[in-house]
Amino acid sequence: MIGAERRAAILDALRRGTVPREGLSAFAVGMDRFEAALDADLAAVASGRAGFKAVRGEYGSGKTFMARWIQERSRVAGFATSEVQINETETPLHRWETVYRRLVERLATSDTHDGALRPTVDAWFYTLEEDILAEGRIEATDVEALASATEALMERRLAAIARTAPAFSAVLRAYRRALIAEDSALSEGLIAWLGGQPNVAAAVKRAAGVKGDLDSFGAMHFLAGLLTVLRDSGRSGLILVLDEAETLQRMRADTREKGLNALRQLIDELDAGRYPGLYLVITGTTAFFEGPQGVQRLPPLAQRLHTDFATEARFDNPRAVQIRLQGFDLDSLAAVGRRVRDLFAEGAHDPSRIVALVDDNYLVDLARGIAGRLGGRAGVAPRLYLRKLVAEVLDRVDQFSDFDPRRHYAPTVNEREMTSAERAAAGASDVDEVEFDS
Repeated sequence: MIGAERRAAILDALRRGTVPREGLSAFAVGMDRFEAALDADLAAVASGRAGFKAVRGEYGSGKTFMARWIQERSRVAGFATSEVQINETETPLHRWETVYRRLVERLATSDTHDGALRPTVDAWFYTLEEDILAEGRIEATDVEALASATEALMERRLAAIARTAPAFSAVLRAYRRALIAEDSALSEGLIAWLGGQPNVAAAVKRAAGVKGDLDSFGAMHFLAGLLTVLRDSGRSGLILVLDEAETLQRMRADTREKGLNALRQLIDELDAGRYPGLYLVITGTTAFFEGPQGVQRLPPLAQRLHTDFATEARFDNPRAVQIRLQGFDLDSLAAVGRRVRDLFAEGAHDPSRIVALVDDNYLVDLARGIAGRLGGRAGVAPRLYLRKLVAEVLDRVDQFSDFDPRRHYAPTVNEREMTSAERAAAGASDVDEVEFDS
């Protein structure tokens, strides 16, 4: 049984029509066919290799859900995770300094939901101290000697990184000294700069002997440094999700070409062993992988990502570099609905009433009703279906003793609550409302 706090967080996200950050295994449907391959990939990455997976599917097929399911499963296995939404203005793929900054902001571990850089660095220094003390040459009470030996060990561990990104170890060295001096303002500023934040005070940068802001070239090296810190602090590695890669198709031609080339370079560097401990996941629509404005515009990238999907979907290889999600039909929508209903019932005032009034037949009828308002396309319906199930049906059954969803509720879908893909499915007449990749 899932905890009350996590259950509430899941249901709140579904009420808003968003994918929960945690607890996805409680209502995941169809993920079991990927489990063995994913666990094998994670074991390989934890041993010091790198990995890559491309997830393709149309709107509503569960790409973001799967990406977060992978992250949740990975955190249980000791990985840190981060999810970056590709965006033309904030996180264009070719400007790695912005991607790295967002990566650090969203860095999560099993015990830190977001912004886990500072706890990770602190845990790393603690581990270095423990390694020094384990040698038996320095007493824990000799603060000065312990600090000096810890700094020397840090330099040895980061020697390879320091050759290409000396600023990484310089900032960590200054951060460690700021901690010892109990200078919280300086330590916070240094961690901010290490995380790629712009506009860090000049005095903070002078303390570490660095200048300016982190650039794209430096950010690539800082990622390698972060992987070293994660590994030495006891983490299995880092799962990095680049979500909604299909947005590259709608960017200016030059930005799109640079983004595709940046992705190709990153995959090549993973293969070359530059980022041990990194598992990269990208998500995108079929049009992104197969259409003329996506991956196919860069033949070397298309060759690296090519996967044969000519056979029946049930024979798809989950070990392949690219996997496809089939999307929902009425049966799978109802199956997810049953899991959400049962999850809701665990915390309801009268669980038996929830299950009796929102029975399996009603869940199928609701799925059919929502899909019918979206042109019969069940694959586009999951977000609205789950939102209405929780906010308009289950909540009312739980709060009003005389509410019967079959008598008092008829599902409606308003254009204002729909995404552009949902409006397109419902028959939107404005071309601007239709997503190019739908």
